[in-house]
Amino acid sequence: MTTLTPLYQLAAEQKSAEVTDWAARIAWVIGLFVFIGLVYWLMRQGWKWRASLQSDLPELPATPEDFADDATLLTMEGRYHASTTAGQWLDRIVAHGLGTRSRTELTLTARGLDVRRPGAADFFIPADALREARLDQALAGKVLPEGGLLIITWAHGETLIDSGFRSDRAAEHQAWVDAVNRITGAPGATELTSTTTEGTAR
Repeated sequence: MTTLTPLYQLAAEQKSAEVTDWAARIAWVIGLFVFIGLVYWLMRQGWKWRASLQSDLPELPATPEDFADDATLLTMEGRYHASTTAGQWLDRIVAHGLGTRSRTELTLTARGLDVRRPGAADFFIPADALREARLDQALAGKVLPEGGLLIITWAHGETLIDSGFRSDRAAEHQAWVDAVNRITGAPGATELTSTTTEGTAR
């Protein structure tokens, strides 16, 4: 004779299974958050370790107080992406805030390049520290379309640095390459008259 399982026992078994499922889900979510926290902590430690290795990098030059009196060659609005050791596109420099991506406003004069970064450290590159400019598509792990980055190479202390910028108007990049290379005397530089180009925010 077949004995039918009472309905209240079936209900109790289903309820127990639901509780077990919820416990497993909660444990999985907690484990995921712990993993994400660990990855974030490791990244932060790696950032601090890299900064300590670059502690011998001098403080960034400040913009001269009378810089606004200079004749402006070019201006640009866009984004600052990163800086790396020149020629080593993955060797990111993080000391003195150079590792922080941000909006930027660039002003170029015969005296040098003023880099304004809302929410991050501003800095100034004297004309005699500029080495060359070029178009590229990758820097510090960031890959963009061909020619999507304006790379400016400059000397800071004993370190040659590649700093990457992207204008809100990518068509401006070539004018910046020509202007910087004219100042530095780099091969292929073209003549430049005083011009102001200003990007619009996206």
